[in-house]
Amino acid sequence: MTIQICMGGYGPATTTHSRALRMVGDSLAAQFGNEVDIRYIWNVMDFGYKSEDVLWMAERGILTLAYQSTSYLTERVPKLEFIDLPFLFESLEQARSAMDGKLGAYMSRKIEERVPGYRMLGYLENGYRHVSNRLRPVHTPADMQGLKIRSLPSRMHARAYELLGAVPLVMDLKPAIAGLTSGEIDAQENPFANTVAYGVHRLHRHHTLTGHIYLSRGLYCNRAAFESWPKALQDAMTKAVREAVLAQRELAVREEEIARREIEEAGGEIVALTPAERAAFVAAVRPLHDEARTRFAEAFALLKAG
Repeated sequence: MTIQICMGGYGPATTTHSRALRMVGDSLAAQFGNEVDIRYIWNVMDFGYKSEDVLWMAERGILTLAYQSTSYLTERVPKLEFIDLPFLFESLEQARSAMDGKLGAYMSRKIEERVPGYRMLGYLENGYRHVSNRLRPVHTPADMQGLKIRSLPSRMHARAYELLGAVPLVMDLKPAIAGLTSGEIDAQENPFANTVAYGVHRLHRHHTLTGHIYLSRGLYCNRAAFESWPKALQDAMTKAVREAVLAQRELAVREEEIARREIEEAGGEIVALTPAERAAFVAAVRPLHDEARTRFAEAFALLKAG
C-alpha cells in the first residue's frame, strides 16, 4: 500500500522553507520509491486559506507536514511566548544552538502536550526580524511612536511594539499585505527575504536592521500519520528533516543578502543601528525580560545551559 505524504506552507515554491520541504520529499522518494506518494501544496493562500490555517490542516491530517512560525501557537501553548522575547539571543549561532538543543526540545514537548495531534520534527529558520515603514527612518524607539505596525498573533510581540511606542495591529498575512498596500498600516517587521517575497520592499522606503526578534518556523507533522508508518519511514523522515533544516539555514543567510540588495535596488534605505541606538531599543523592552524571568524561569535556565 502506498503511503501518501502531503507537505505544505504559505509561500511560493522558491522560498527557502518550500525548498526545505522539497528536500525532505526528494529524500523520501529516493529511499522508498513507489512506496510513498509525495505531494506539495506550496501556498495555501492560493486556495483561499489563511497562512495560519496550515496549523489545523497538519493537526487534522489534511497536510502531513507543515511549517508555521511558533508565534501562531502562543495562545494554545503559552510557554512559546518565551522565544518571542525581543533581544533574547545574543547571536545567530546562539539562537540556532538553543533551538537544536535543550530549549528547542523543551518547546517541542510543550507543543505536543498542548496539541497532541502534532509530532514535532524540528525548526526551520525564519531568522531575525527588521522593521520597515512608509513614513520615516527609524533610529530609536522615539521614531516608532505612533506607527501602526502589523504584528504576529503573539501577545509578546504586541507588547514589545507597545513599549517601543508603536500601535500593534494583530492580523494574518493576507490582510496585512492588503493594509500595507493601501497605506492603512504604516509598518511591518520581517526578515528581509520575507519583506521582498511579500512585495513590501516596493511599498516601504525605510528599513531598519533592528533584529529585534529571532523566529523559528516549527515543522508540525500529523502524529497519527507519523505513528502509522513503518519505523524505517519514521526514521527516514526524521533524518531528512534534520538535513533539510541545516541546509535551509544556509539558504536563508544567502537569501537575506540577496533580498537586501533587492531592497536597495528598489530605492529602499537601510538603517544600521549604532550600539547606542540598539541599546535604547533593548532598554525599552526590558520590562518584558524582567517579567519573564519569573514566568519563564525554566526556559531561561535551559537557554543558559546551552
